[in-house]
Amino acid sequence: MSRILYLSLLLSAFIGYTQQNIDFRNEVLAIQQKYDTLWDSSKETVVFTGSSSIRTWKNLESMFPNHQIINTGFGGSESLDLLGYHHELILRYNPKKVFIYEGDNDIARGVSIKNIMTTTRKIVQKLKEENKDIQIVLISTKPSIVRWHLKKKYLRLNKKIEKLCRNDPKVFYADVWTPMAHDNKLRKDIFMKDGLHMNDRGYSLWFSVIKPFMY
Repeated sequence: MSRILYLSLLLSAFIGYTQQNIDFRNEVLAIQQKYDTLWDSSKETVVFTGSSSIRTWKNLESMFPNHQIINTGFGGSESLDLLGYHHELILRYNPKKVFIYEGDNDIARGVSIKNIMTTTRKIVQKLKEENKDIQIVLISTKPSIVRWHLKKKYLRLNKKIEKLCRNDPKVFYADVWTPMAHDNKLRKDIFMKDGLHMNDRGYSLWFSVIKPFMY
């Protein structure tokens, strides 16, 4: 490969990476501006964060009316993105508890399970270092129609996440996979037309899984 071609490829990759970061910075800034007026720092806070399955949970706050909920989900994100913005999206709000949903996009984009788990451990470590009392709930990856062909990888990742949670008394595992794909049969009535994001029925299932961890 010629030096010029190599430098061109390197520059293209850098520009793409920078553009993605700029997009996330804008979204993160918008989230911060939203909660600058809504968040009451004197009240106990629960943060939900992660990729679009969190971001599009429109009735999240109304489902848990007795809690101050901060939804900092940012669509299209991967675990590495959350690691980079863990302070802005989680620690900024000094939460008692945080629910994290990442790994879905990672698998779909070919990130190895090993790398996902390395990043997940770093996120957990940083949160605990900066807030020793925080409780962390890691939500399993969900099945979906358009990504059903990747189910074996998702299930392997979920087992790794569950194992991580078993070994830490302040980290918990919320299994949303099982009610969405009971007996290995995916429920198709819980998704929007895109076959990836959930409708209200899907979020009702999530609510039933999440609710016990709120108390």
